[in-house]
Order: sequence, then structure tokens, then C-alpha cells
Amino acid sequence: MALTEETLEDKIEVVGDYKAVQVRTATVIKRDGTEISRSFHRHVLQCSTKTDDTWADTDISGESAEVQAICNAVWTDAVKTAYQTAMDAQETP
Repeated sequence: MALTEETLEDKIEVVGDYKAVQVRTATVIKRDGTEISRSFHRHVLQCSTKTDDTWADTDISGESAEVQAICNAVWTDAVKTAYQTAMDAQETP
């Protein structure tokens, strides 16, 4: 009886006006090649992050090549500017 564990990105979605990239990762446990368990983890990437009033592009170097390619395709300068403007407007009292 051999147990194996496999992790895969089984869903990548682009959502909303500011092109948030949602990544769902499945962890699959198999016994003798037959799936006996599957669990999910999801994380969301925004195009920019703000630290001490300074905007920077989100670091996606730790993401898979597929996720990086999607982010680079959808996160245009116009999307980044629109996102940053919208987030800054929410901070204004």
C-alpha cells in the first residue's frame, strides 16, 4: 500500500476590473494510484502593493511560470494605475 501526495494548481482565474489573479492549489492524496483525499488552498494576487505610501509591482517570482505569464499579460500599466488610484481613493477620509 503506497501513499503519494501531489500538489497542483488546478484553477487560475482573472477576476474584476483590476485583474486580481486567483490561484487554487489542490493537494491530492492517493493510495495505490487511487485518489482518497483532495484539499484546496486559494490565494489571490493583486497587481500592486503599497508600503509606506509607495506603490510597487507585486513580486510574483515565487509563482509558477503559468501564473507569472497570466499576471504579466493582464497587469498592464493602465490596470496598475487604475488599481492604485482606486486604493488611494479608499484611504482618503
